[in-house]
Amino acid sequence: MKTLKYLLLSITLLLSQSILAHDAHYEITAPHNWTLIDGTQLQGSFYLTKGESVMIETNDGKVETISMSRLCKSDQKFVSEKIAWIKKINAMQNISRNDLMGSQPSKSDNHAINLGAAVSSTRSASNKSYLILIGILVVLAIALKKASILKPLKFAFPVVVTAILITLTSFTAIKAKRWMGSTRVSFMDSAFSYYKPAVSTRSDSKYYYVESLGLPDHETMLGITGWQQQVPIPQCYVGSNAWSIPMNPVVAATPVPVNQNHFLRGAIAVAVNGIAIFNPYTNTGVDAFLDGQLDQYGGHSGRADDYHYHIAPNVLYNKVPETSPVAFALDGFAIYGSKEPDGSAMKTLDANHGHYGSDGVYHYHSSSAAPYMIGNMVGEVTEDATLQIIPQAAAKGVRPALTPLKGATITHNHPYPNGMGFKLTYTLGSEKDTVDYSWTANGDYTYKFITPAGTTTSNYKGQALCKLTVGNKNISASNSPYRIVISQDKQITLQSITTSNPVNVVETNIYNLNGARVYQSGNRNALENPASINAANWAPGAYFYKTKLSDGNSITLKFILP
Repeated sequence: MKTLKYLLLSITLLLSQSILAHDAHYEITAPHNWTLIDGTQLQGSFYLTKGESVMIETNDGKVETISMSRLCKSDQKFVSEKIAWIKKINAMQNISRNDLMGSQPSKSDNHAINLGAAVSSTRSASNKSYLILIGILVVLAIALKKASILKPLKFAFPVVVTAILITLTSFTAIKAKRWMGSTRVSFMDSAFSYYKPAVSTRSDSKYYYVESLGLPDHETMLGITGWQQQVPIPQCYVGSNAWSIPMNPVVAATPVPVNQNHFLRGAIAVAVNGIAIFNPYTNTGVDAFLDGQLDQYGGHSGRADDYHYHIAPNVLYNKVPETSPVAFALDGFAIYGSKEPDGSAMKTLDANHGHYGSDGVYHYHSSSAAPYMIGNMVGEVTEDATLQIIPQAAAKGVRPALTPLKGATITHNHPYPNGMGFKLTYTLGSEKDTVDYSWTANGDYTYKFITPAGTTTSNYKGQALCKLTVGNKNISASNSPYRIVISQDKQITLQSITTSNPVNVVETNIYNLNGARVYQSGNRNALENPASINAANWAPGAYFYKTKLSDGNSITLKFILP
């Protein structure tokens, strides 16, 4: 009889262990002052160890690989303690490096330890544990009912049955929540469709991937007063460097705050135009909006000259229906504006800056005041020790990051007509200065800093321009023998690149990005003289020039009206 009582006690303990969760909190890694045995000083964050080397991320975002033997004794001890701490975290969370990186490690990676193992999320109990527990309880219930030796304990039968129901309900609730939280491909395709082919999307069982070149179709940088002297250039968010949004978001046991202590590096969301959205707080811990660092659309350029938002870009609702998401958080949940998905006014928000919709799926809302978009990251995410969500797409600059230019106010950032550069103008006191910069398809960048005192020119070699890899046509027709020429007074002319002969046009239509026709040729049946089209009263932005030629060919060209 004592044995049976011990058995019941053990099962009770197992039940409580399976149902109760444990929250863990970890230290935040700060930059460390490193000293080499030759006296060299280096400041940066410990990133990972690989073999006999340690990788350090410096303050300018670069990663230095240094042999352990070159470190002073105290720093070697620091690395050893860090490795031990990471192993402890791995043991606590039962998360392997394979889970974090999303791939199988190669033999050369067997000794690599990544600080990404220090995560803020907690994992729910596995389905297998629930099934094993249910099986044990069912066997016990049958034994209590059938075995004569257990008749003195028949009072426990209702308790065990209740435990089975509770456990089964918990298991079913988890499965149901995962099902309701699944973001359907068709839903996400619809949300991003308004900006295709400027964005490209694809998916697998785990992630929905978003490709873009990192430049929005609206004017950037206008109105910034806290300028870091960075400007927007193309990025290669394509292929394996695409943005990754979880296909099956899972509500975390403890939502992680989006504040000065979490997610200060990298994106927390991706807008439907393919542009990343960062924490409202910069990596220095200040509110980017209140500090004057953002343009009229809530964005600016980072240290890699990468344009991104820090608040939700509600300007996109000029093109996207208000009932559609404006972005998706990197936990997988959608972000809406001031309307609910059914078109009604926004309901009361919870502390996470969102709520569950009528379909039972959680979503966030944007607002004009802090926290602007996400108060706490509701879904499970992995935050590494450099305070970014992984997996994370990476920007790549072509020049060293500059310092803030106090007192400067950006007044314009006009794109080149061919889309291969910008002319940014700003005021500094009584001066009006310019950064005129451009690039080639091969990745040759030229920056001209123009002031009353003269012009300074710098040239840099970057990566060749990327192309979206899936599901898009290059409608700009970069290999087309024709081009659009725009004069200073906004007269548009179609010209041949290969010959000086006039272009014989039968029909011309020009559309804006919303699909509205802004110009139609007057005589569709006769050959037109390719005289200039007056676009002086058109709004600045991107347009599509569609023309039918006398030889029967049709061409479509995209151009930017400054």
